[in-house]
Formats: sequence, C-alpha cells, structure tokens
Amino acid sequence: MTTKINLDEKFSLFAEHWRPKVIADLNRQEVKIVKVKGQFPWHHHENEDELFLVWKGNFRVEFRDYAISMSPGECVVVPRGVEHRTCADEEAEVVCFEPKGVVNTGNVDDVMFTAPNGVRI
Repeated sequence: MTTKINLDEKFSLFAEHWRPKVIADLNRQEVKIVKVKGQFPWHHHENEDELFLVWKGNFRVEFRDYAISMSPGECVVVPRGVEHRTCADEEAEVVCFEPKGVVNTGNVDDVMFTAPNGVRI
C-alpha cells in the first residue's frame, strides 16, 4: 500500500550527523534523509550522480575551485566522478537521491564518516 511520508516526522527520529537513512525506493534509487553539521571528507562517486535537496538550514557543496550554497527548497546534482565535499556551519537537514547501495563516502573509507548502507526509518 502506498502511504505518504512526512519529512519532519522522519527527521525527528534520529539525531546523529552524516548517517543517511533510507525513507523510500524509487526506480532503483533510494531516497535518503541526513542531518549534517561540519565538513564531510573530500570524495567522489565513480559511477553515481547524487542529488542533494535542502529541507532545513543552509548547506553547501564544495568543489576544489568553487562552492554552491543552498537554502531550503534548493537542490543540486553532483555528477559522477566529480570530487566534492558537503558542509553545513549549523545543523541542516538534507534529502538525497542516489542509486541503491551507494556508499556515502564514495571512493574514501573514513571510520568517522562512512555510514552503513540500507538503514531505513
């Protein structure tokens, strides 16, 4: 049965940063939510594009030569193979669309940031 998803309710179920939670599946894609604060490590995804949609707060995606700052309701697609890192000076809530099974740290294995795949709420 199809049911609606309330993003505020889903975000209220966890507090940790940089640990994406799957809330839906869509055409071999996962819709994930994540709370972020601080700087994520530089990385890239060899075969996957990523979409970041800001739900609450301010969020930026940094590239080696520029940055894209976003507010609620704004999004960006990071193309596969492009090195980037994500950042938020204060806590932000972000919705991500990625192919199923994507490791959040891409080509980098970082004990502090690499999150388990497939965690659902």
